[in-house]
Amino acid sequence: MAQETFCIVAVDPLPPKMQDLFRQQLPAGGFRFVCPEGSRTDELLDLARQAHFLVTRHRIITKEIMSAAGTRLRLIQVMGRLPDRVDLESAKAVGVPVATMPHGGAIAVAEHTMTLMLAVARKLPAGHQGVVGGKYRESGLEPARTSEWSFSFNWLGFPDVVELRGRTLGLIGLGEIGREVACRARAFDMKILYCQRRRLSACYEKLLGVRMAGLEELLRESDVVSLHVPHTDETERMLGATRLALMKPSSFLVNTARGGLVDEAALIDCLRARRIAGAGLDVFEQEPLPAGHPLLGLDNVVLTPHIGGGSGGGQKLHFRQVIENLLAAAGGGTPHNLVE
Repeated sequence: MAQETFCIVAVDPLPPKMQDLFRQQLPAGGFRFVCPEGSRTDELLDLARQAHFLVTRHRIITKEIMSAAGTRLRLIQVMGRLPDRVDLESAKAVGVPVATMPHGGAIAVAEHTMTLMLAVARKLPAGHQGVVGGKYRESGLEPARTSEWSFSFNWLGFPDVVELRGRTLGLIGLGEIGREVACRARAFDMKILYCQRRRLSACYEKLLGVRMAGLEELLRESDVVSLHVPHTDETERMLGATRLALMKPSSFLVNTARGGLVDEAALIDCLRARRIAGAGLDVFEQEPLPAGHPLLGLDNVVLTPHIGGGSGGGQKLHFRQVIENLLAAAGGGTPHNLVE
């Protein structure tokens, strides 16, 4: 008896490089991977009629798409933390399980975003340099043995070391990375605003602990503004002088997305004039950041060499984890992260 060939349909149009990366993770034989070339519904429905598995990154999997797949459909897989791209009521009605899969690359960037927030808030680079350079001598201090009640608190005299607790974080973009940042910021008891085109449903806003706001409101109210949108013609230098001027003097900016989202010259002016308190930047308009760049001379920035994604390979790992779930469902096993 011939082995059944399972058809995996990604409902989003994917660039060739991403398609190839997905196919490379599939076992030899027994699986076929396809995705639409564009956004036409009829094209997707034609593909769905062949599907044993539906996979989504962004596109909503509707009742119509599930109906096209029919009884052969074994699993709907979301490439992300939340199942907000699936009509869950329809999936439940037809008995099709839905699974999620947090993106390892998004988690890596989210961790680095929190690192930069803490580094700016806690003055880590200046503190490290001051300790290494023995700057205590400028204050006339002398080293002395410490005990439980005898120590030299804040011996460099920083007046503006702050906590994240109770501060308002503004997330410009709430895609996979923004959502992972929100999860981590909640652990720091931060209030979270977000700005994006499509509003999350009330239940997912409650789950993430976020509130939607307009961009200008977000900039005015946030103590930390963090960028998590793609770099397109529309978002090119979306934070220029006018919008940066809306931020609080005590606030700071974190960018782990793309350097072109920010007008660097305007940001440098703001930082020099202390119109905002600081910035944590992992990405720049030019990379590597050129020697002698004005950002290098500022004492209220933390700069890292585009390492938010960790050591790389996050996309490949994510595809592998998704495929492991599909293999489990194909073999009659239980996929990870099933939605109850």
